[in-house]
Amino acid sequence: MRLDILKQYERQTKCLVALDSIIFGFDGEQLKLLLVKRGIEEEQHTWSLMGGWVQPDESLEEASGRILYELTDLTEIYLEQLYTFGSPQRDPVERTVSVAYFALINVEDYDHKISKNYEAQWFAMQDLPKLLFDHEAMVNMAIQHLRYKASQHPIGFELLPEKFTIPQLQKLYEAIFGTELDKRNFSRKLLSTNLLIKLDEKQRGYSKKGAYFYKIDEDKYKKQFNTFLNFLPSGSV
Repeated sequence: MRLDILKQYERQTKCLVALDSIIFGFDGEQLKLLLVKRGIEEEQHTWSLMGGWVQPDESLEEASGRILYELTDLTEIYLEQLYTFGSPQRDPVERTVSVAYFALINVEDYDHKISKNYEAQWFAMQDLPKLLFDHEAMVNMAIQHLRYKASQHPIGFELLPEKFTIPQLQKLYEAIFGTELDKRNFSRKLLSTNLLIKLDEKQRGYSKKGAYFYKIDEDKYKKQFNTFLNFLPSGSV
């Protein structure tokens, strides 16, 4: 490599690259956000998204997966890059660019796998505490993106247990969009995707007849992820 090119690299200001994970979960009733307690210096009472630094030998995707695994012990979950936040003032300690990812997990899968190295807690979306730095902006962007994705693709299944009822699925989408959905229209449109397999088992106690459980057809889900639902509110809700 030419010497003048090397000098150009040397003259540049070094910048840290961080990753922040916006982890959404659903507990059957509410859409929630997983946060960790910020416990250093004056920020000891501030909550934070789960984050970390990109190491020299890993890609952004590898780093995001590693950081999520360190907290939840979960792998092979839905994880998507959201946006890069690079305001010079976003981190008062050091010039840091943060690449935000959002993840979708089922709360039941997570709760018994939490790492004891972190003070982590689920918060309902309507009851979030004060967040570190620009993490509130990250969360706001993530929920808007989640709503857009959920209105177009069957992404909501990532937040559900292996088997679920149509009413449970409707509760999830109502929690995502913060609005009530028409029961008949929701069921009709959802079943028309042919992504669900009806089981013989029923959920007792929901009604006199009970509600049938369903599970996702994994092969069709992977092949038809871009199936358009087009029956939910827009991402601006």
